Formats: sequence, C-alpha cells, structure tokens
Amino acid sequence: MMLEPIRREWHSMLKDPWLLALVSYLPLLLALGLWGLFSAAVPRELPVALVDLDQTQLSRALGRHIQASPASLPLSYNSEADAIDAMKRGKVFGMVIIPSQFSAGLQSGKQPTLEIRYNGQFLLVGKLLNSNLQQSLAPALQQLARTQLLAKGVPSVQVGVNVSPVQFQITPLYNQASNYVAFLMPPLFIALFQIVGMLIFVNALNRELDTSGYGNWLANWGSNLTVKWLVYLPLALLQSAVMMVFLYGYQGMPINGGFGWLVLAQAVMLSAVFLWVSTIFFLLQDKARVVSFCTALFAPAFAFMGATFPVHEMPELAKLWRILMPSSHYIESQIAVVSYGLGGADVLNELTGYWGFLLLLVPIGALATLRKRQWQNNALVVTNTGSSKPSGEEA
Repeated sequence: MMLEPIRREWHSMLKDPWLLALVSYLPLLLALGLWGLFSAAVPRELPVALVDLDQTQLSRALGRHIQASPASLPLSYNSEADAIDAMKRGKVFGMVIIPSQFSAGLQSGKQPTLEIRYNGQFLLVGKLLNSNLQQSLAPALQQLARTQLLAKGVPSVQVGVNVSPVQFQITPLYNQASNYVAFLMPPLFIALFQIVGMLIFVNALNRELDTSGYGNWLANWGSNLTVKWLVYLPLALLQSAVMMVFLYGYQGMPINGGFGWLVLAQAVMLSAVFLWVSTIFFLLQDKARVVSFCTALFAPAFAFMGATFPVHEMPELAKLWRILMPSSHYIESQIAVVSYGLGGADVLNELTGYWGFLLLLVPIGALATLRKRQWQNNALVVTNTGSSKPSGEEA
C-alpha cells in the first residue's frame, strides 16, 4: 500500500538537487570539515607572555619549564603593560609575571606572588593553559623548597610531606589522552546532524507547497507524512552511521558500548525533529518562514548540550529551550553508551525522555485538519466562481 507513494517520493527527491545534496554528500563534507578543525587532537604551542622582572637563575629556570611544555610557547615581554596589551590584541592567550626580587624573597622565607593570568573568554583554551602553566611551574618551585628544607636540617623523609602534603592525580576516565577530537566532535557532530535532519524534512515538506496537487496531499496528510518519515529517516541515519564509523572505527575514538544503540537513539532523535518540523510547517505554511523558524530553534543546539557549559548553571529560559531540542535528550544516551558502556534497558530508559515530543501530534493533527478545510473551502469558492455565468448573459 505504501510502496507506490514511497516510489513517487524517491523520484521527486532525485529531481530536487538541493534535497539530493542534503541526503548524500553535503552533510559528510560538513562533518569532515569540522573534524579537520580539531584533527590536531591536543592543542600545542599556545602563545604565553612571559614577563621576567627578576632575571635570576630561578626565573630563567621557570621560563625553561614553560618552554618544555608542549602546550605552551613563552614569548618574552619587557613589561607587564606590554604583555597585557598583547593579550588584549589576541597575540597571547595567557601571561606569567615573575616579579623583581622573587628569588630573593623565596630564599629569605617570604611568600612572593607569581602571577598567572589567562583569557577566560576562550573557555577551553584558558582552562587548559591555566592548568598546564601551574603543572609546569610547580616542579621548579618545589625543588627550591626541598633545597631550603634540607639546608635547615629537615630529614629527607619529611621533605616530601612538607613540600606537598597532599598529592593529586588527575586521570580522565573516558579520554585519557585529553583528546579534543574525542571531547568536542561528538556533540558538534550531533548538533550538525540535527540541523541537517531538520533541513531535509523542511525541504521535503516545503516542496509540496510548490505543487499543484497540494490539496490532494493535504487530503491524506497522515499517510503522506508517514511516507516522508520512512524515506528520509533511513537516509539521514545512513549518513550518521558513515560518520560514526569514521570517528569510532577509522579514527579509533573510544567507545565502550554497542554501536547499534547509538543508531537507535539517533532514530528517535530524528523522529522528534520530524515532529517539530511538521508542527511548524502546518503552522506557518510559508517556505522561508518555516526554514527561518526551524533554524532559530535548532541552531544553538551545541551550546545547550552541556558539553562546555554545565546545565545546572543555565538560566531557567535556557533550560526550557534545552528541553525543547531533541539533541539535548540524545546526548544523554550517547554519554551512556560511549563513556559508560551501557545498553539495553539503560538506553531504553534514557529514550523515555522523548515521550513528551509525542504531544506534538496534537497540534499537528489540529493544524493539518485546519489547513485541509481551508484548502477545500478555497477550492469550493473557485469552483463556484468559475461555474457562474457572466453578468448580462441570459439562458
């Protein structure tokens, strides 16, 4: 029963160059472009301003420790003002100020201040640089402290306890190499995947507005929507599967769970996107406005996933917007599968968060029925007008 409508939809898609590009090569090119931005995996040689006002053996040793770190590239500046100006101009991402008499203050038992500043506007870069600089400078300063304690006669077994009474070990559980591709690419890809899925559905529905048979399409809107869902959902999932094989297979990104659970979760996510698009399509009935409204709804998806900004710190309006976006629900399933290795009942339990999107079937049905009646009324008016006799003409 559905084979003939599906066949017609396929032929219509093949005649639409833009829609054909969306379901074939264009999303893969965009995804590969995103991967290329982060293919270096770990940031290296981030420029850091080094202001050495002490000019002693210790201050030069601190500079060498910064230089030895692969993540930072120290650039010497003569004054603090020059370093601040360089940071404002974006030439450096951070700065280290070694004050004058710094070494002398340490040797005399004082506590001079070593300033480390970084540009907090670059969230990931700033966090990485701040942590890296502290780890680079700590060994040199701890060595000086050990020497001073030994000179004061402190037993060697007590020196380590006095210098570092608390030892910290930071081990990323699911990204041990601190790979930015593994950290950023999955949520970025999902945000892109959601937008592409939205554009596919929008263009598939908007095409009906250009046809003379739109009234007939509205007459069976339920089955016609089902046909579009059956045709375009597998095509979008195929694109996603190719990209995930590239990331988790070819690139070897860590994944602890089953690949099939991700495909299932993405199918549910795309179905929720399709419900949103259908609602907006029947509400606006204008191609440009439908595209604009859907883009405004889904474009900020990455910011609302909680990958780079904690969800509990978002304002209430942002949390509400996050609930409306299917990708925000999907990311929970992806974390469960990729990081925790969950599957089965755990993933199915995560998918229950999508039940709320089924409520969109109510406005879809109401709006589609309204548009159907409007079209039938307009067609009846045109028919009556066309069948009436011109004035002055008698039978």
